[in-house]
Amino acid sequence: MELEKSGAAGDRVKRTLYGVAAVALATVLCFRLHLGVSGAIPVFLLIVVLHSMTGDFPSAALISILSVLSLDYFFTAPLFALRMTDSSEILALLSFAITALVITRLVTRVRAEANSARRQKDRLDRLYQLSQQLLALEPEDAASEKFLDPFRRLFGVTAVCIFDVETADLTIVGDSHSALAEKTREAYVTGRDFNDPNSGIAVRGVRVGGNLIEVIGFEGLRHAEETAGPLTALTAALLARIRAFRKASAASAAAQTEIYRSAVLDALAHEFKTPLATILAAIGGLRESGPLLQEQMEMADTVENEAARLGNLTSRLLRTARLDREDIKPRMEWVDLGRLAARVAEYYAAKSSDRRIQVTAHEPALVFADPELLQLTVGQLIENACKYSQPGSTVSIGTEQKDDSVTLSVTNSGSSIQPHEQRRIFERFYRGTDARRSTSGSGLGLYVARKIAAAHGGALELEPASPEKDGVTFSLKLPSAKEESKHALATE
Repeated sequence: MELEKSGAAGDRVKRTLYGVAAVALATVLCFRLHLGVSGAIPVFLLIVVLHSMTGDFPSAALISILSVLSLDYFFTAPLFALRMTDSSEILALLSFAITALVITRLVTRVRAEANSARRQKDRLDRLYQLSQQLLALEPEDAASEKFLDPFRRLFGVTAVCIFDVETADLTIVGDSHSALAEKTREAYVTGRDFNDPNSGIAVRGVRVGGNLIEVIGFEGLRHAEETAGPLTALTAALLARIRAFRKASAASAAAQTEIYRSAVLDALAHEFKTPLATILAAIGGLRESGPLLQEQMEMADTVENEAARLGNLTSRLLRTARLDREDIKPRMEWVDLGRLAARVAEYYAAKSSDRRIQVTAHEPALVFADPELLQLTVGQLIENACKYSQPGSTVSIGTEQKDDSVTLSVTNSGSSIQPHEQRRIFERFYRGTDARRSTSGSGLGLYVARKIAAAHGGALELEPASPEKDGVTFSLKLPSAKEESKHALATE
């Protein structure tokens, strides 16, 4: 950049010297030809115009002033003196000076605009070529050397680098002599763009949807104030396209995976039901075939109970998979949430005899809900509390009645959910690290339970952990009977 500036200054001095030489030569020729001021003015005016077409305004103005001084000194009376006595010569020289300066200003402005238009056209051509080359890249090449190399080749920068905000990765192409990588990272830390005309460094933040996603820096970029902005805008557009492509691909893959997963769940559930029905029928046949010994009866009871249990699990799996795929449409009726919770708790207390299940429901907690769906949700919460708590621990279930809502809380002690996993536990098929290690599961239970709560106009949330309470608490909040009655009266 400094070499370019010194080279431009040298060219300016050289053109000025050529203009001075032209004025000197015109002075000698016109003086020897004994031309008067009226004859010499067109010659000097031609020199001023020609110089204005190649030099800048200060240089052209200097040549105009030298021309005026030469005309005054050599071609107006008294000669060889910088003063004039003839009013017509004064007027002619004054007209020349004004005309020369106006022409100089207009010509240099037109030339500057022409140069700017030429630079703009060249910049647009380069931007078009850059966009074509970047569009041809694969999405995996974003923010890589393949992505940055066209910037360096097409715009002649000595180095270009990009900082990925999400991954904190920094990629640089070319040879930086002014710590471009550090200045790019610093621009991200400070949140401000960076410009250094001396080193030709320009650093810009790349934003998509108002969010900073990348920071790109250029070293040795010509006309950075004009070019850095369009380059950054082009980078933002292309990165937005790449990210949209990745999201669409991920969503398509997730949808396809979901179809396959649901199909497998349906197939497994249906395939299990036939042999289970056969096992139950066979056990019934054994009982009817004749008297069995005590040990044989116990074995038959065990097989029948476990087959029935497996059948219930299969039915639940099938329904859960169906609820996951479809919109939930509750069949609403008045339900006492406390009674329903006590009934479900009694069932799980028999299944989990090594846990103490305590239900606290002092008054009726009426809600307008689908009892079957609500039972599925409450059962999921109690089952999770038993499954992920330590043997011998207590699972507490309680209801709280408010003016506009009824809240059911299920708390288990002796377990916890990692902070970084708490915001993901309601995602479809997500299971925490501890959950995967401790017991089996599909990861659909809480997801479907939250869908059921939302279908009833309520919410299912994980209560924030506190140092005073050891354990995990889920809260199911549903509109109360009073609130539903008000809504029903308002809609009649």
